[in-house]
Amino acid sequence: MCGIVGYIGNRQASPIIISGLRRLEYRGYDSAGVCVVDSEKLKINKKAGKVADLENGFDLMALKGTLGVGHTRWATHGVPNDVNAHPHTDMSGSIALIHNGIIENYLTIRKKLVNAGYTFRSETDSEVLAVFIGMLYDTIGDLETSVRTALSEVEGTFGIVVVSTYDPDLLIAARRGSPLILGVGTDEYIVASDAAAIIAHTRQVIYLQENEMAVVRRSGYVTKTIHNEETSGNIEEISFELDQIEKGGFPHFMLKEIYEQPITFRDGFRGRLRIDEGNVRLGGLSKVYEQLSTAKRIIITACGTSWHAALVGEYLIEQLARIPVEVEYASEFRYRNPIINPDDVVIAISQSGETADTLAAIREAKTRGATVLGMVNVVGSSIARETDAGVYIHAGPEIGVASTKAFTSQLCILTQFAVYLGRMRHLSADAGREIAQGLAEIPDHIQTILDQSESIRQIAQQYSGVSNFLYLGRGYNFPVALEGALKLKEISYIHAEGYPAAEMKHGPIALIDENMPVVFIAPKDEIYDKVRSNIEEVRARNGQVIAIASSRDSRISDAANHVIYIPETLPMLTPILASIPLQLLAYFVAVDRGCNVDMPRNLAKSVTVE
Repeated sequence: MCGIVGYIGNRQASPIIISGLRRLEYRGYDSAGVCVVDSEKLKINKKAGKVADLENGFDLMALKGTLGVGHTRWATHGVPNDVNAHPHTDMSGSIALIHNGIIENYLTIRKKLVNAGYTFRSETDSEVLAVFIGMLYDTIGDLETSVRTALSEVEGTFGIVVVSTYDPDLLIAARRGSPLILGVGTDEYIVASDAAAIIAHTRQVIYLQENEMAVVRRSGYVTKTIHNEETSGNIEEISFELDQIEKGGFPHFMLKEIYEQPITFRDGFRGRLRIDEGNVRLGGLSKVYEQLSTAKRIIITACGTSWHAALVGEYLIEQLARIPVEVEYASEFRYRNPIINPDDVVIAISQSGETADTLAAIREAKTRGATVLGMVNVVGSSIARETDAGVYIHAGPEIGVASTKAFTSQLCILTQFAVYLGRMRHLSADAGREIAQGLAEIPDHIQTILDQSESIRQIAQQYSGVSNFLYLGRGYNFPVALEGALKLKEISYIHAEGYPAAEMKHGPIALIDENMPVVFIAPKDEIYDKVRSNIEEVRARNGQVIAIASSRDSRISDAANHVIYIPETLPMLTPILASIPLQLLAYFVAVDRGCNVDMPRNLAKSVTVE
């Protein structure tokens, strides 16, 4: 969840590290720190707050040295303060470590260290690992061996970078369950938890595998397992451009990414849709074609926004392919002893491809013999590597913590996947052509909605001062209600709940009064009249109604206080279009409330701890 940057080369390390940390700010954090090995000393500056607070607290140019590490921390063990911030050192102050993840047996190790006379400054599990490495060095006298020995004894997850005055020409990085990338430059190397911190310097990277470490010197590097077995260390190329992780004139990354959706959605079906055939070509699934064609059940596991996309996917797959689908919270999946059969297909959906709970779920499914697929955005991510096959969503880098374009791209892939499965079974070519044509028209429809952003902003301003929102939808649009409520909660801090519209009478109707805005997703479909009745029930209790309605609906304005129109499309594609105005509504409400839209409090972009 935190940000890691390490540098070894011939340039000054601190400006490169700080620049990298700034590119990782979107991941969410509460403190920051930098360590440079300078004249055989560790110079460390760390502080609670933002990277800007760290920069204001000292002269970065005074941190001279060509080897160093930097970190942004999202608190797990210990409150956010200067002492708990990274980097941490061993007791001698000669070894510095930055760490993402959680050391689950840190209390046991700490007790052993205390009994041996070692002391601690912080409340963190990360300092325990640093002191443990230092204790081992006192005995072994070799930094690499000390790191490997320590990592073989710890339980939990880690992405670490270690530097030391004992060997100022050495940087060691290692990972288990927390992403880490080695950037290979010209006579220099950059380690980071995200390619965004590397791309300004090199496009050549090595994605460290599970239980793999990189031993890096200015003259070169070696990758190996933590058990000292050398690995191939294959170099890959970063697939996105630098300008994709910059704001490009928009006030926030979130707004930029909302406006990118006509492009990112088209990228999701480019080269895949076969409109004339009424079919889809998903090359990443070719090697599991047989398993898909005979699957008796599909289980989709995900967290947060990806879980909402999975709920839409359940409707799509069951309708088009007539295969039973279950959607599971990844955080609960492996803890309830799930029933998984060898002819089940398990699909993991994750924007980052590093979500810890989702990774744990797919590992559980694999141990039980299921075919496991991934739908992720980040190329080379852990889920992409650990699944049997999969499909990239091609949304490009998503910097805003609140997911927008990745959600609609996930829906794009799930719709194509449902058609793909359906054509294997009973879905006709004519029906496939209708859906494929509808998908091809979606980018233009999204642009039509974006063109209404000013009117959506005006609606948002009227409700930015309220304390509660209710979002209601039925069928395909119930998950959209959940997602709309989540977006508002995430970035505006207004309490919001999503419900099936028909369930309103079974509890939430008690909350409705003149101070409760209710957002209805009410397209003209086969259950429109039912939703219209639910709207009347809200109006009868003086609730304020904001309706997301089909463009040709001439009746809805009589019942709603505000109407946001979306273009006509197939009912199964409505969730894609309905989500756009809800993203804009949440964004404009949050901006009007003065919230930090791109970095909402307490949230992280990639949740790499349980």
